[in-house]
Amino acid sequence: MSVRVERFSLAERMATVEFRVSAGAHITVDSDVCRSCTTRECVTACPANLFAVTSDGGILFNYEECFECGTCYMVCNSEGAITWHYPEGGHGVVFRHG
Repeated sequence: MSVRVERFSLAERMATVEFRVSAGAHITVDSDVCRSCTTRECVTACPANLFAVTSDGGILFNYEECFECGTCYMVCNSEGAITWHYPEGGHGVVFRHG
C-alpha cells in the first residue's frame, strides 16, 4: 500500500490561517536592551519574519501576523528584551481546517 503525500505551497498553507488581531501586542520588545544585542537572533529566527532592526539599532516587532510559536522568546539572549504571553482570549492565530 502506498501513501500519498500532498505538498502545499506557503501560500496554500497561509490560506488556512486567520489572525484575530488584538488591540494590544502579546509580545513587547525593549529596544533599549536590544540596542546592545550583537546577534539579533529574534530577527533571523522568526518564521513569520516579524522582527526588524531600526535605524537606531533597536528592534521593531509587528505582532499582527504572529504564529505565537515562541521562537523569539526562546532564542533571545538578552534577559528582559522580549516579554511574551499568549494573546487575550479570542485573539491570535487561528488555524482553519478546509
